[in-house]
Amino acid sequence: MTSVLAASQRHDGTATAKASAGPSQDRVLEVRGRRDTLLASLSVPEGEGWCLEWNHSVEGFPVLDCYRNDQGQMVLERSHQPDFAAGLGHVPGRGRQVSDGHGGYWIEDIHEPVLGNRYLLRVGSLRVNHRLIHAGKTVSLSELAAGQRVSIELRPMPAP
Repeated sequence: MTSVLAASQRHDGTATAKASAGPSQDRVLEVRGRRDTLLASLSVPEGEGWCLEWNHSVEGFPVLDCYRNDQGQMVLERSHQPDFAAGLGHVPGRGRQVSDGHGGYWIEDIHEPVLGNRYLLRVGSLRVNHRLIHAGKTVSLSELAAGQRVSIELRPMPAP
């Protein structure tokens, strides 16, 4: 797991400089629970990424979906899957599958925009441990909202 996590942090922790005419595309990633309660908030500048990691409910190994702020749009960039277990696998035409060098694989170059910059997640128990990884930090959503439906949304930065 250590090598997979380190690889994901290198991938999504590197900012890319993009010329931009117009308003800033820097965003904040917000996780909201019941009654729209703010559970977590992460600053995500233009070009930076983050991952949602969880333990597979049957096999227990970590799975990663990695996103990026691409000009203000939440985009699924890549996914790490250590095995072809239940619910996992590469869909032809949706990215390309490459070995991770440790018996698992990455699905690279997915480039799939998330409709409305928002999706809903039913947060798993601590055994599943849904967690956000960004800039070397980890936020356990399972510690904050196990069993709850949360929204994960990339929003414009609030005005100073």
